[in-house]
Amino acid sequence: MSSTLDLEVFVRTADTGSLSAAARSLNLTPAAASIALKRLETRLGTRLLARSTRSMRLTEEGRRYLDSVRVALEALAEGEQALKQQGQSLSGLLQLAAPSDFGRNVLLGWLDEFKREHPNIRLQLLLNDSNADLFRDTVDIALRFGVPRDSSLVALPVVPGHHRIPCASPDYLARHGTPLTPADLAHHSTLRYMRRGQANNTWYFRQGTQLQEVEVSGDYLSDDGEIVRRWALAGHGIAYKANLDVARDIKAGRLVPLLREWQGEPTPFNLMCPHRLQVSERVKVLHQFLQVRCHALLDE
Repeated sequence: MSSTLDLEVFVRTADTGSLSAAARSLNLTPAAASIALKRLETRLGTRLLARSTRSMRLTEEGRRYLDSVRVALEALAEGEQALKQQGQSLSGLLQLAAPSDFGRNVLLGWLDEFKREHPNIRLQLLLNDSNADLFRDTVDIALRFGVPRDSSLVALPVVPGHHRIPCASPDYLARHGTPLTPADLAHHSTLRYMRRGQANNTWYFRQGTQLQEVEVSGDYLSDDGEIVRRWALAGHGIAYKANLDVARDIKAGRLVPLLREWQGEPTPFNLMCPHRLQVSERVKVLHQFLQVRCHALLDE
């Protein structure tokens, strides 16, 4: 097992591109830093940094190892902080990404409440309907609808049985009638969502063992989920939205759920993390908080 100091020397050197700078930041002599780096490379049996008299760069092995080392050091820091803060309030930075519609209209108010309960937490929120890259973007965790496709990520279930529902405004239904079967949607104006340049032209419905796929069309198409919801509220057509996004609108009568005998496409709602070691105490508390709020919203 490598010492924490050896790992810190490696990370600081990789970040600064200089062994001398890494040594200064850790209050070490350059010789001591060099010994620590060599000790780590000897234990691993590989060169992590290619060094010359003028430059220093990560090797391919070093690049692959660096992310794991960062996670390990962060986990150690989290553990130390947890021990120091036993009996004290949570603190630290939560860097969270979320879908735009849910983020603006539901999550934002919940985060205000979460912040009041944990005043020492600092929040950084990224709202975007394109999934944040948890390995590249400045976020630690992300809320996502749908079955996780990246097996390298850790999924903490918030609402496992969540699904999409078709819905429209009372005004639209008064003017155009109410669809009674999934096939009827083909004769209605639908408000479609576009992701990565691909429009969601096929809507899925299940009733028992029966599955129906309906090809839909319409004059309204957007890559922003909130815009699709606003179009539905304005009476422009039928939307196929995540239940959480429109639960408040349905309860207030602004939107009407359709085809209630059919279940829409499953879209489990998860809190995603890059690694189990990054599931810190504040992430666990946020996860539990969101579970309670989401289930309360759907059960109201």
